[in-house]
Amino acid sequence: MGTTLDDITITGLSHAFSVAGAPLPVLEGIDLVMPAGRVSAVVGPSGSGKSTLLRIVAGLLPADEGRVAIGGRRVVGPDPRVGLVFQEPRLLPWRDALDNVAYPLELAGVGREERRDRAAAFLELVGLTGFGSALPGQLSGGMAQRVGLARALVQEPRVLLLDEPFGALDALTRDHLDAEILRLWDRLGATIVIVTHSIPEAVFLADRVVVLSARPGRVVADIPVELPRPRSWATLDEAASTRSARAIRDALERRGGPLPGPSDARLPVTGSAA
Repeated sequence: MGTTLDDITITGLSHAFSVAGAPLPVLEGIDLVMPAGRVSAVVGPSGSGKSTLLRIVAGLLPADEGRVAIGGRRVVGPDPRVGLVFQEPRLLPWRDALDNVAYPLELAGVGREERRDRAAAFLELVGLTGFGSALPGQLSGGMAQRVGLARALVQEPRVLLLDEPFGALDALTRDHLDAEILRLWDRLGATIVIVTHSIPEAVFLADRVVVLSARPGRVVADIPVELPRPRSWATLDEAASTRSARAIRDALERRGGPLPGPSDARLPVTGSAA
């Protein structure tokens, strides 16, 4: 990972989709700074534009209004400084794990030997040494997401965007991978933004949590997390009962939308991300 880190500055950001020929506002008037080298989480109800926000930051969608800049440079398209991990790993089924991780390097014109060496190093980094020859269909859900994470990291991005990457996994695997994200962040350094429906996950991972309202998404709270670092499994259970978690729930209840169900505070809100 490069030693130079970049903050993310979002100014006056608005975006709408066209539905049956009419605009459907998704984001409205977003002003945010995601500090360099820190972890920021974004929470909000389904449809609040969380995933849309990440795709605009990644340069995959244009903003209708406003400006997004990384390290002071305006985002106008996909950027090699930015790695994005989707809700599903989206691996190429005919490529083994090593070649999936190496694929961005192949597109960038890196030679075969170098890209395979770098891909192997990042598979080792995410705990998948010895699985380079496995096809996606031979991997568990958690292992496939690790491959997707390695693929996002292999170009050593300064910014890592995580769009509910573990939401479809069982609770134990999700906890393991949340801890893995913190280990990687501590080792590599990066500006990280994670979208999640889970308040405990947001508090466990992040330095601050941004709460979006129901559609069109607006920033209704920006809450610092008081949970001290370093964090580990020993502090995972504390995340759900911190003052930060209560403040996030209050903000969602007042202006955001539905809260996680009472049966298991670690489970994400039912519904797809937006």
